[in-house]
Amino acid sequence: MDAAAPFTSRFYTSFDGLKLHYRDYAGPPDAALTIICIPGLTRNARDFEELAPHLAQKYRVLCVELRGRGLSEYAKNPATYVPPNYMRDVDTLISAAGLTQVALIGTSLGGIISMILGGVAPHKLLGVVLNDIGPELDPAGLARIASYVGKSKPITTWDEAAAAVEALDRVVFPGYSAADWQRMARRRFVQDADSGAFRPDYDLNISKPFSGSAAAVNLWPFFLAMKDIPVLSIRGETSDLFSPEVFARMKRELPHLEQVVVPRHGHAPYLDEPEALAAIDAFLALLPRRLGALTVFSRKVRAMAFLVRLKIKGVI
Repeated sequence: MDAAAPFTSRFYTSFDGLKLHYRDYAGPPDAALTIICIPGLTRNARDFEELAPHLAQKYRVLCVELRGRGLSEYAKNPATYVPPNYMRDVDTLISAAGLTQVALIGTSLGGIISMILGGVAPHKLLGVVLNDIGPELDPAGLARIASYVGKSKPITTWDEAAAAVEALDRVVFPGYSAADWQRMARRRFVQDADSGAFRPDYDLNISKPFSGSAAAVNLWPFFLAMKDIPVLSIRGETSDLFSPEVFARMKRELPHLEQVVVPRHGHAPYLDEPEALAAIDAFLALLPRRLGALTVFSRKVRAMAFLVRLKIKGVI
């Protein structure tokens, strides 16, 4: 992978007053476009610590930390930890960063957020990468995630943290070495400066609305609304959250969809795999650098009609 690129930690305020954090990899002065990377349910900006420097050779890259994760403020009301609010947070970031049109790379929950934004604000999206997520979630994967999210046991050393991550994910990344598990532990845990204790780097309360919100959101309308947005779908070969049947149906429903499978990995690839990197590089290279005024107008009109249909059907 490429050598680490410098980034700037930045903060902005959410629609409901939370102080939210993101990493800003500036990229070259003439960066062709800006990419926003959105992590999964329990993850943070460090999930992209290898992908972001690679992309920052050509593009500006913003790595989000959703509310309740990393350096972002924890919500006082756990009921706000739901996809529509995450989407509003990312939409707010687009404006706060002075942007009008971006590309999105969303892992798992980040992909759900990307699909929702693609339905309600398609005029802001140049392209979308969905990492191991589709419009339907496999119950097996949901059950596995529910078994650990919001739970934590005492951990006193980095070795114990690495062992805990390995116990959860050895089936996802069967080829990882001891050094890899140490690296993953530092992405997922933080150590308290005063007590020295370790904890997951997210608010354990994100688990409270998880099961209901994950099952209740019908994502097919949002996915199908991206009919004229370039989309790349990446699937881990052994994923238990993103089934091969849903992967295949997505291509039937949106023929322009590009797809790639990351071999031997489950949910979710880290996007540093050669297959994922090559697909992302090729996809981004072909994206439009800006949408024309007519395209922006037509997408805004379509989004308004889409929201009306969702309200009529009771989806929102």
